[in-house]
Amino acid sequence: MAQLLEGKPLAEKIKAEVKVEVERLKQATGKTPRLTGVLVGENKASEIYLRTKEKTAQSLGINSEILRLPATLSQSELIARIQALNETDDLDGILVQLPLPANFQPNEVIEAISPAKDVDGFHPLNLGRLLMNEEGLRPCTPAGVVELLKHYGVKLEGQEVVIIGRSLIVGKPLAAMLTNENATVTICHSRTRDLNRVASRADILVAALGRPAFIRPDFIREGAVVVDVGINYVADRDLVMSLFGADPKRQQDLEEKGYTIIGDVHPQAKEKAAWLTPVPGGIGPLTVAMLMRNTLLAFKRRRVLS
Repeated sequence: MAQLLEGKPLAEKIKAEVKVEVERLKQATGKTPRLTGVLVGENKASEIYLRTKEKTAQSLGINSEILRLPATLSQSELIARIQALNETDDLDGILVQLPLPANFQPNEVIEAISPAKDVDGFHPLNLGRLLMNEEGLRPCTPAGVVELLKHYGVKLEGQEVVIIGRSLIVGKPLAAMLTNENATVTICHSRTRDLNRVASRADILVAALGRPAFIRPDFIREGAVVVDVGINYVADRDLVMSLFGADPKRQQDLEEKGYTIIGDVHPQAKEKAAWLTPVPGGIGPLTVAMLMRNTLLAFKRRRVLS
């Protein structure tokens, strides 16, 4: 039976450290970090994510607000708003909540953000610094994965890592981070042949493909470390029952929310893995915590503070 790689306690520790440092710098300089989240159009999940980030930032002493813009905005108008935020001197962090409405080109929007304020770590300059193993603002979810593995003493150097998912948000930057830690990394995707066979070689298996319970026990080597990055909102009662049986917590979720959150890893994986991140409560809390750390780092770098 797998031991759980709980993310929440580590996330709380990181946030507590950020809060102490924010207060110290406020006392020393009279200034406070400031974070702006940009929400384009109406997306319930994005609204929830941004409110969580805003509330967390404010609880740590970071000034934070959400800039809500209509989906009828043009690409050039959105970029103009971002450029205005770039030029706002007391603003340290900008994040554009993804996904954007279909009429926008997300890469062009991300490239419009000042790299110094890109607290999501998605700007090409920041991704390039990651590839060069230079200091910089790192993508939050992959950074949280690495932080969690190190916190639990999981060896990275020399380990074989398989990442299933090649997005710029998780898969690709995480591959670079783990390579920088001297792991041997394979990225898999929808065109990978014999995916379960490739995955089952891994000492550390990372699932980041966005398909509920897709990673079955045959994907997992006995005694592997399994990191489940997936967050899937599942309303299908029959599917939930087939995966979890009459689990009271899952049934309560379905009754109260109309859905339950399921990762990309099948629940039976716990029978083969040595370590497994829970969903929810694994990587999710760390994504927000690393965003707070990035905001503090951007504040310090822009003001040349130590």
